Amino acid sequence: MLGFEVVMDHGWIVTLADPDRPEVQLSLMTHDETAPVVPAVSIQVDDVDAAYEEAKASGAEIVHALTDEPWGVRRFFVRDPGGHVVNVLSHR
Repeated sequence: MLGFEVVMDHGWIVTLADPDRPEVQLSLMTHDETAPVVPAVSIQVDDVDAAYEEAKASGAEIVHALTDEPWGVRRFFVRDPGGHVVNVLSHR
């Protein structure tokens, strides 16, 4: 319906992207392969290392430490003030 195409499918996570704007993506997860929880949302940032340092400095709860994942992302999970877990990532 939205014109998205599958660009990654690991069975537990599927990422869909707009073929005309591949940076516009949506990922759907059944569980997480390396982290203790499934995040409510993922957000891609330009500098995940800087975002991680900022999250730690602010006192935010880091749920999953900064990690280089085998599927090509560097990411961490942080809990937002409402209790939701957010996956913050950059592609390597």
